[in-house]
Amino acid sequence: MVLSGSRSFFICLVSLGLIGGLTAQTGRQQSSDQSATASTPAAKEEDPLKRPISDKQQKKNSKALRQELSKTEKDWLEKDVAYIITDEERAAFRQFSNEEERDKFIEAFWQRRDPTPDTEENEFKEEHYRRMAYANDHFAAGIPGWKTDRGRMYIMYGPADEVESHPSGGTYERPMEEGGGSTSTYPFEDWRYRYIEGIGQEVIIEFVDTCMCGDYHMTMDPNEKDALAHTPSGQQRLQNAQKDNTKIFDDLDRFARLSRPPKFKDLQAIVTHKIDYHTMPFEVLTNYVRATSNVTLVPLTLQVKNEDMTYKSENGVARGAVNIYGQVSTLGGRIATTFEDTVQMDVPQNVLPNMLGRASVYGNSLPLAPGRYLLEIVVKDLYSDHVGTWRQSLEVPNFDEELSASSVILADKMERVPARDVGHGPFVIGDTLVRPRVPSTTSKPAVFKRGEMLNVWMQIYNLAVDEKDGKSDANVEFDVVQEGTKKTVLHGRQPVETTRRAVHQLTLQKTFSANELEPGIYRLKVHVRDQIAKQGVEPEAVFAIE
Repeated sequence: MVLSGSRSFFICLVSLGLIGGLTAQTGRQQSSDQSATASTPAAKEEDPLKRPISDKQQKKNSKALRQELSKTEKDWLEKDVAYIITDEERAAFRQFSNEEERDKFIEAFWQRRDPTPDTEENEFKEEHYRRMAYANDHFAAGIPGWKTDRGRMYIMYGPADEVESHPSGGTYERPMEEGGGSTSTYPFEDWRYRYIEGIGQEVIIEFVDTCMCGDYHMTMDPNEKDALAHTPSGQQRLQNAQKDNTKIFDDLDRFARLSRPPKFKDLQAIVTHKIDYHTMPFEVLTNYVRATSNVTLVPLTLQVKNEDMTYKSENGVARGAVNIYGQVSTLGGRIATTFEDTVQMDVPQNVLPNMLGRASVYGNSLPLAPGRYLLEIVVKDLYSDHVGTWRQSLEVPNFDEELSASSVILADKMERVPARDVGHGPFVIGDTLVRPRVPSTTSKPAVFKRGEMLNVWMQIYNLAVDEKDGKSDANVEFDVVQEGTKKTVLHGRQPVETTRRAVHQLTLQKTFSANELEPGIYRLKVHVRDQIAKQGVEPEAVFAIE
């Protein structure tokens, strides 16, 4: 059997018995709400984006719009949503000839962007108006803050991940790619975004106040902030920079143009328009591990049953393949990161029947700042029209404040990796490959069969350190409790000598045989006591034995 994908992803096979209760489905389905809405003629008539209209009627409605738009409605179109409304939506809004239709459209506009439509709050709308207010309070310069370049960027993309501000200008040490040496600058700011959808990663936006009046405008020319650029020495420096280093022009080109479009535009469109499909079932498991003081690693595991894939046979080889597109966004709608890949499985045709009882597993790790996000994933079978969608909120924890623990990861494989693979590849956390066992559904625990090994991996953060020897001192115990009887069936201690320690941190790894337990559902409880700080944490995880 041959498995292939990009260098960042891979598929592995696990027993069908570990997956449980998913059944194959045929035919494309959308969510019940959408299907019900689309199935009635009245619903179609209420969709302003699909209503047919003649050129004559468009002109008539546009004239009526100019005459009848209230100040509130005009402000909403030309101010409130000027940067986020699509051309299609703007054209639809201008078709309406009465206030009632426009009110319905505005309500639907916000509903389409609500990341949590089942709740009363619309976090996208709240965040948008918060940004508007912030822009007006902080970026006004003879014109309202929302009209300025800084205000526009803030409203569209939210606060930058880092801001380098030089409000008074003055002496500035130029980097070598800008010619090097010292110069004097106008006031300027550099905003750095880790990712902007449609532009790319590590995007730096520069704003310069050349009039010294508080009106910062966006520029793609890093030399515009140089107040001495037009002096003889400044001209010579710029010529040297252009001669010795062309990187600046590469950066300007990347900033000036949109980055390449996603490979899977159709899957991105499904995420953008919040469409649900259920004909390609899959399961997703997320865990949380500290990466740095301000970044949390979110190991993501996606599992597809082989029997749910469609296969194409050629020269005695059966090939199954799926496209995967994922997107992580803040509740304000800003894209934090995306990922996409094609993953395929090739097996001899005569072996395929034996493989259908197993599953394929995909791994990826997402570095995110602590906070609340929305994770959305679309999987499409390459050899059929089957599509599956999945979305769930992520509460990415902050591990940098007090004694805390990572997720307790129950893994079917746990092993050290070669030095060259440390920190790289799917399922690799630090120097260990930890492949989680994915539950068959979100409401069921991970299942291990008797005869298998059950691996436990977790980390403890922010342990106190003894001032005398610079070492931490923690007591670690674990209990395995049967859920039905609430009886402890296994108890043990993890000697600190067998844990892997760093400053303020412990990595706990334990393996035991599923044969030690009778079939049933169990809860693993880990008890960690910081003997120096006199604090404790008790992370836990549920699993089943069959």
